Amino acid sequence: MIQGKFISIEGTEGAGKSTALQFIKQYLTKAQLDVVWTREPGGTELAEEIRRIVLHPMSFEEVTPETELLLMFAARAQHIKKYILPALEAGKWVATDRFIDASYAYQGGGRSIDTKYITMLDEWIVGPIYPNLTLLLDIAPHTGFERAEKRGSEKDRIEHEEIDFFVRVRDIYLERAKQYPERIKIIDASVPLFAVENQIRDVLDDFIKR
Repeated sequence: MIQGKFISIEGTEGAGKSTALQFIKQYLTKAQLDVVWTREPGGTELAEEIRRIVLHPMSFEEVTPETELLLMFAARAQHIKKYILPALEAGKWVATDRFIDASYAYQGGGRSIDTKYITMLDEWIVGPIYPNLTLLLDIAPHTGFERAEKRGSEKDRIEHEEIDFFVRVRDIYLERAKQYPERIKIIDASVPLFAVENQIRDVLDDFIKR
């Protein structure tokens, strides 16, 4: 029986997810909650290997959109069964850097894969193991790109996509936020850091109170 709570953090490139995650960690630690932290793709030894294949593939063979989608769900299946579900059943809180919404946004929006295939995999692999709360850090792709360039870190395979790809990703994220307003809370990531943190704090305050 699931007793813990499940939080996911989503966002496009340059939205400041890494910084937001640090703030969320501090917040939940201060609240004295038993939280485990993870990420997608990844979270287990096998899923991390799949992450390496997806994000840093062999240079001589293209990863097709369909392969990318199936690999993401293969990693997710392992992640849920071996890490997320046991933690939730033990009464722990789980916080993950990306989860199911990312597949709809990146593979559905970015790669233009028909949503019916993603939904089929979602129902099979994820089932009822959905986040209780999703924080969506939203920023215009052009602004996100500028931030990412200033950061100067090495880009993975997906981060090398053109701006139009990330426009489609953002559109699906926002569409899902409208579809699931009780779960997905939009955080305006274009404002200064203190304002982003205030938004996150307000959402978490309300979530914990409820």
